[in-house]
Amino acid sequence: MKKITSLILVFSVFISCDTIRVSADFNENVDFSNLQTYAFSKQGIDKVKINDIDKKRILKAIDVELYDKGFRKSSIDPDFIINFFTKTNQKVDYYPSTNYYGSMIQSPYSGIGHYAESWYLNSFKYNEGVLFIDIVDNKKNELVWQGIGKGYIYSDRPEKKSEKINAMVGKILLQFPPSEN
Repeated sequence: MKKITSLILVFSVFISCDTIRVSADFNENVDFSNLQTYAFSKQGIDKVKINDIDKKRILKAIDVELYDKGFRKSSIDPDFIINFFTKTNQKVDYYPSTNYYGSMIQSPYSGIGHYAESWYLNSFKYNEGVLFIDIVDNKKNELVWQGIGKGYIYSDRPEKKSEKINAMVGKILLQFPPSEN
């Protein structure tokens, strides 16, 4: 039973690396219903320190999400400007493990079988990607909304990496525009 519990804990650690956590913050004095068109900040996106392939994946994912929400891209006086940037955090997860050792011999002192068990912690290092998406009011030139997504997005297969980026962008922009509560 203890081995099963340890396996479940190890499995949950690897699953937790795939979890995307998001949060958002916004200016409560902004009427987001007035925002209809957007453009990307070329100058800001050029400064993002990731490869061009991943930049294009993120831009495409943002385009798809905003289009599905009814926003339209415009190069002529857009209502808001989108910028994004990334960060990497090195993380370490710990999970318990057991080691069983002993023998099944009959001992005059300890009865049948003698087993010992030891517990120790294993560790798993990974990089957590953080994606910030900023929405800037174009007329006032001020940040009005920011969404943040954190998760493990590395994959050795390009189609899996695209899926993970799409999922992260989708979860972040699920909170945009903020709902009126």
